[in-house]
Amino acid sequence: MKRRSAASVPPAPWRPLLRWVALLLVVATLALYSQYRRQLHRHVRRTWASLVSSRLTGREKSPLLAGYTVHGIDVSSYQGRIDWAEVSRNHVKFAFIKASEGVTLRDSRFQRNWNAARKAGVYCGAYHYFQPTYDGARQANLFTRTVPLAPGDLPPVLDVEHTEFHDVAVMRRNVAVWLRLVERHYGVRPILYSNYSFYKRYLAGHFDKYPLWLAHYEVEQPRLPRDKWIIWQHSDESYIPGIRGTVDFNVFQGSFQSLLSLRIPEKEAATGTAK
Repeated sequence: MKRRSAASVPPAPWRPLLRWVALLLVVATLALYSQYRRQLHRHVRRTWASLVSSRLTGREKSPLLAGYTVHGIDVSSYQGRIDWAEVSRNHVKFAFIKASEGVTLRDSRFQRNWNAARKAGVYCGAYHYFQPTYDGARQANLFTRTVPLAPGDLPPVLDVEHTEFHDVAVMRRNVAVWLRLVERHYGVRPILYSNYSFYKRYLAGHFDKYPLWLAHYEVEQPRLPRDKWIIWQHSDESYIPGIRGTVDFNVFQGSFQSLLSLRIPEKEAATGTAK
């Protein structure tokens, strides 16, 4: 029998299909990368930061966001020991310090951070991390028992971003209770903090009378109109000399004098406790 040459063997019928599958996979990969590239880059950066964290010196510095003149940070015990004098020398004008969470948790470094930051000349406010399944009044009482806000301090802040709740109406009701009781206690309207997606989905239109501190990353400007927010947390992976590791960076929308006008005034300071 005559042997057929390799060149004369017809191609396997599945080979063209394989080429199409490969092409579709490439196109799908490129499309997904285009849509999620910022999240992917962010994940890579945060992974890298974790890997090199042991080599950090506390002298690392991220560029300040252009177009704004008033810059600030927010911190918790996660940042560890902070050299507040060094922080204040690097254009940080304000700081919000975690004080409490839920109905029982007090941040272990709140008092140290609070005293040291004020001593360094940083204008300070305190925040409470809201647990949506707990009673709003109990959370307000924990905060007011923990935080000695006084005239000259920045307003209290309620951080609302925790997604584990069953009833949005109950969550909003507890948020409203916290805001009302804390405002009554300190004599100043609290600031509401949330991230863009949570705010749009659960809070927008319900708490518009409260100043908004908006977390929105990987964007050139927040997608909310400028008249909707006063502070923009534009990064949670920045560096500032005086802190070993990453920290949240914020900008205030307005002048330094406008920031000072937010402080608790002498005549409105209160001394009671939330009931």
